[in-house]
Amino acid sequence: MTTSSTRDVQVLAPHRPDEDGILTPEALEFLGELERRFGSRRRTLLEARRRRQQRLDQGERPDFLAETRERRASDWTVAPAPSDLQDRRVEITGPVERKMIINALNSGARVFMADFEDSNSPTWENVLQGQRNLYDAIRRTIDFEAPNGKHYKLNDHVATLIARPRGWHLEENRVTVEGLPMSASLFDFGLYFFHNAHELVARGSGPYFYLPKLESHLEARLWNEVFEFAQERRGLPRGTIKATVLIETILAAFEMDEILWELREHSAGLNCGRWDYIFSFIKRFKGQADFLLPDRAQVTMTTHFLRSYAQLVVQTCHRRGIHAIGGMAAQIPVKGDPEANDRALAKVRQDKEREAADGHDGTWVAHPALVPVAMDVFDDVLDGPHQIHRIPDHAITAEDLLMVPEGTITAAGLRANVEIGLIYLASWLEGKGCVPIHHLMEDAATAEISRTQLWQWIRHPQARLDDGRAVDEALFRDELSQVHQELQRQGKLPKLEEAMGLYERLVLSSELEEFLTISASEKL
Repeated sequence: MTTSSTRDVQVLAPHRPDEDGILTPEALEFLGELERRFGSRRRTLLEARRRRQQRLDQGERPDFLAETRERRASDWTVAPAPSDLQDRRVEITGPVERKMIINALNSGARVFMADFEDSNSPTWENVLQGQRNLYDAIRRTIDFEAPNGKHYKLNDHVATLIARPRGWHLEENRVTVEGLPMSASLFDFGLYFFHNAHELVARGSGPYFYLPKLESHLEARLWNEVFEFAQERRGLPRGTIKATVLIETILAAFEMDEILWELREHSAGLNCGRWDYIFSFIKRFKGQADFLLPDRAQVTMTTHFLRSYAQLVVQTCHRRGIHAIGGMAAQIPVKGDPEANDRALAKVRQDKEREAADGHDGTWVAHPALVPVAMDVFDDVLDGPHQIHRIPDHAITAEDLLMVPEGTITAAGLRANVEIGLIYLASWLEGKGCVPIHHLMEDAATAEISRTQLWQWIRHPQARLDDGRAVDEALFRDELSQVHQELQRQGKLPKLEEAMGLYERLVLSSELEEFLTISASEKL
């Protein structure tokens, strides 16, 4: 159903009140310009990903690029961060849901990352309402009244806002340009920028973004060209946009300097996207038996390959004069159990102490209750807004980044992967992209770890539980059946049956699908 169109841009979805003032003819025309200019380049880069995967499947090991060695060795810095991105010691993240936005902006964190990607299920309602919510938040007209009558509104002082569009791999099928689905990245970026860039600048801030799931500096170059065009088209100076790149793929870890170089006028630094990084590590080396990972719970940031990656992020960013942001603390408060809650907060503190000591300039949390814990840690370490002046001299090699951690595959780890993946997928199909499971806030990245680990374990005979049992299709089906029955009895997941069929197909498919969200999006 076409509800609106302008020239060759069509919206193939029923009209919603959310789109009034958002999907305007002018905004749609801007989206069309973005897609016409950059859509084919995006598709070419995705094809390059597929060709790279073929080489990895044949045993290729990634390494730092020989052709850019001189650039890595030379001295250069990116443009300085604007004043409201100088202090990023604690950043809170969450979906673009109205109450969440208010609570996050009021949380005391320095930055709020409003997420259209992994913590947002991209129903048409969520996508459009998210744009409306951010539009209102920037103009400080946002409020929310809960069913219990509690009223939410913004404080006088709020966090700096950064938006995260969906990744290059996703398409917004409900909008077509010249008959082809539009890039979800360009859709999310374009609407947010078109409506809010001038307003943000007028209020002393700017259009700031997090860029997810890049796999090469060429993908960063495309974003930079998008930024240059958007600024020129909307009459804003070059460099007004600032973007922080999430290093959350194993291939991007080998091109950090190159990514910063491509975005040097627009760069706000790099972030350690730890969960997606683990997912990428499994996915890219899925066919190589010597890259089998143990239980997710054993793959912590203290393992050599993850610690090396985090240290390389700090070293690279600080050499180039910009921020290095640490990873996510996914814990949420444990209500009704003070001792368990204290243990969870102690884990958060320990994690943040490691990051601060390693030189990170800030970190991520998933819940407002964690803001004070993380803030205390960084307050103790920082003697200014950041510690960019600290440049570690660790020599991080390709071998460090590819060192597979020791560990075991356990029955509990297998059950957790089945349970987390199934619960998350059922919730995602219901429109919930950020799901509390066992006192952790799970998003698409952790569901992807669960799904790809199961796929990989099943296909390698070396993958055995610590009790000797082979992790094969029969064992997976048995675990899936048991978890399914337990969740059925609880009766809290209306989309459970749909999720069950999809999750089983994804885990048992002969080829590992790149992203579960691509298949799942067809069912929204």
